[in-house]
Amino acid sequence: MLGDFDLLTTLPVADLGRARRFYEQTLGFTPVSADSAGVRYRSGSGYFEIYPSLSGAPAQHTLAAWPVDDLHRVTAELRAKGVVFEEYDYPELKTENGIAELPHEWSAWFKDSEGNILAVSQLKQDFRSR
Repeated sequence: MLGDFDLLTTLPVADLGRARRFYEQTLGFTPVSADSAGVRYRSGSGYFEIYPSLSGAPAQHTLAAWPVDDLHRVTAELRAKGVVFEEYDYPELKTENGIAELPHEWSAWFKDSEGNILAVSQLKQDFRSR
């Protein structure tokens, strides 16, 4: 049933002004709507919102991810805007220059101005063609 509807991601932020600067100036999003309850942005055919939250620390897992067609180009463009990619060294997940090779994709993670973990990823060609 819910698979027939678009998904709206919401991201908690401690400082709405600081978060707006990050999403608009660093990542290049334009607000679709904004008020004291939050800001909505369009991303591709979907939307996401940032909203002020008093709930404390951000989640320690990926809250939103963007599938991209050229991960190396996108990560280079984001680095040029000041984005810092996370480095992980776990038995099941290792990054090199911020990028991890997973079974079906390559992924890179970064944090927004509020500490939320975001990602960009690129599907491997052999997986896409299945």
